[in-house]
Amino acid sequence: MAQVIVAQAQPPASKLDSAIVRARLAGMAQRCSLQLFLAASLLGVAVGRLSGGSAPFDIVLNVDMGGNTPKSESFTVRVHPDWAPKGAAQFRKLVEEGWYDDAGIFRVVPGFVAQFGLPAKPQPELEPITDDRVTHSNKRGTLVFATAGPNTRTSQLFINYAENSFLDSQGFSPFAEVLGNGMKVVDAFFSGYGEQPSQGKITQQGNAYLDAKFPKLTKITKATIQG
Repeated sequence: MAQVIVAQAQPPASKLDSAIVRARLAGMAQRCSLQLFLAASLLGVAVGRLSGGSAPFDIVLNVDMGGNTPKSESFTVRVHPDWAPKGAAQFRKLVEEGWYDDAGIFRVVPGFVAQFGLPAKPQPELEPITDDRVTHSNKRGTLVFATAGPNTRTSQLFINYAENSFLDSQGFSPFAEVLGNGMKVVDAFFSGYGEQPSQGKITQQGNAYLDAKFPKLTKITKATIQG
């Protein structure tokens, strides 16, 4: 049986040229898409680094409990950047700078809050950060920046001792929470001085003032980012 050889028709030159052009354009488009993807990925990494990223991270706070029988304890807070990204980034930055090391927990009001964040040694005033939207309620164990009005957050923080949901409408935006049994440590902060320590004098004199006037205060000895 004779073999039948089917010849493939050769397209006209104009069609060949069009096919070549389309192939080249397709290749260029693929290369451009890859370059754009890589650029976007790098930009995403850079933005993530600048903003501290959106993944939760933990910070361990070691404390000298103060009182009549001082002892060392520690507790861990989990920071949630998606709750309040600006607050989370500010807290991380200050922890990395050692801002909270040796800082006194100068305001302890059982059933309400424990407040800290003024440095052990006088420092230049920080630039305030703008407010975050309140996305989580001020529940017991949440960590929140203190304010003196809108867009005034700098370094002072408080831990809620109770369900303080009335603070939500006042713009206080939680960004972290105390983990596990950590509130047992927080509940044991020395509260004998109440609200007596002067924030103005702490700002001006640091621990020199606190040690002289309020020697039993609980202090944060070290704050450390985990991982």
